[in-house]
Amino acid sequence: MSDTDKVFAGSIPRIYDEYLVPMIFSVYAEDIAKRVASRVPAVLLEIAAGTGAVTRAVAAALPPGVRYVATDLNEPMLAVAAQRQANDDRIAWRQADAMALPFVDAEFDVVCCQFGAMFFPDRVKAYGEVKRVLKPDGTFVFNVWDRIEDNVVTHEATIALAKMFPDDPPRFMVRTPHGYYDKSLIKSDLERAGFRDISIETRSETSRAPTPEYVALALCQGTPLRGEIEARDAGKLQAATDIVAEAIRTLHGSGAVDGRIQAIVIEARA
Repeated sequence: MSDTDKVFAGSIPRIYDEYLVPMIFSVYAEDIAKRVASRVPAVLLEIAAGTGAVTRAVAAALPPGVRYVATDLNEPMLAVAAQRQANDDRIAWRQADAMALPFVDAEFDVVCCQFGAMFFPDRVKAYGEVKRVLKPDGTFVFNVWDRIEDNVVTHEATIALAKMFPDDPPRFMVRTPHGYYDKSLIKSDLERAGFRDISIETRSETSRAPTPEYVALALCQGTPLRGEIEARDAGKLQAATDIVAEAIRTLHGSGAVDGRIQAIVIEARA
């Protein structure tokens, strides 16, 4: 993983929240929320909360009186999340690194994380931190993206950008968001961190966007893929976005775009 893969700054948080969250993240946030609510936690931690897609879904599923701490490494992303949910006094927002969680041992009933584990530099270490802050028999609920070929529009966008930059194609999507899908590796990493009763399942859904232009803007300008494009040619961000939009239009038509998305959902006990 490149250092730039973790950079969510500038206009990225706003575009991410406005475009990418409804397109691919919301449906999985609802799934995480149901799993968390079924555990009836009194004290809950979310790591890699991003702009709060899961936070909003989980908060809506939990009763009053719950203590909910939502964290992210990137303060600009967390600022969007906090602004979106400013009136919920159950939630405390805190900048935190999953590799060194600033909490005492056995503090939380449940820890959840949506599409964040792929960004951890040392996943066993991060999972060990999660286990440390979980109460005995507490639950870790998280998901990761499956391989890019099972996520249609993201795969199509990556192919289109490779044609634009044939000598050095942007590989962010393949390398990081879709780079940690080996179920046996995920299970092994969790076991090495001390987790047990590990459940891993594949969950397919459908991404929906109103236009090809929407898809292209979400992917090219609402993720760290933007930094990769600009690193190759700072003046070609809009041209790259347009090329992706044209590729999506050719494959799906000029109207609404539906595409298969697929994730891996994991639950593990401390």
